[in-house]
Amino acid sequence: MRKVVVYELLSLDGVAEDPDAFITEWDAAMDANLAAVIAAQDAVILGRRSYDEWARFWPESDIEPFASFINRVGKHVATSAPLEPAWANATAIEGDVVAYVRDLKARPGAEIGVHASISVAQALLAAGVADELRLVIAPRIAGHGRRLLDGLPDIRLEAIRSELSPSGHVLADYRVA
Repeated sequence: MRKVVVYELLSLDGVAEDPDAFITEWDAAMDANLAAVIAAQDAVILGRRSYDEWARFWPESDIEPFASFINRVGKHVATSAPLEPAWANATAIEGDVVAYVRDLKARPGAEIGVHASISVAQALLAAGVADELRLVIAPRIAGHGRRLLDGLPDIRLEAIRSELSPSGHVLADYRVA
């Protein structure tokens, strides 16, 4: 069975919304971490807000390695509305996102990523569908904004790996126990 991996950029106080406000430096360790995450994925689950923002930015971007990855990978979008603007390899999820992802996990393939979509990540974590969290934690307190882990039930995690990047970001991977 495929794994669902939630990859999120967080502030030290757990804010995931608007990471450009608190991730102000990016270094080679963070690049290598992201490259390892996306190298294992052949599908991505996105929420509608993330899709709308990313569909306007990533098709024209040359920020690698993510631009090549996100433009070619299959994108499954939690939405009930048509996908406008259109973006290559994007499919609207019809019905319940949790049921859809459970079905996707049962199909052959590589890991399934959840990137930047807070509500989708929360729904999959709460339903026990997400298998791993891969977090980049900035050495900043955002002070406000939507937090990734707010409102979730008690979930036991096992630490898989942690590393401190040269710019002070914690790269932490957890398995859902």
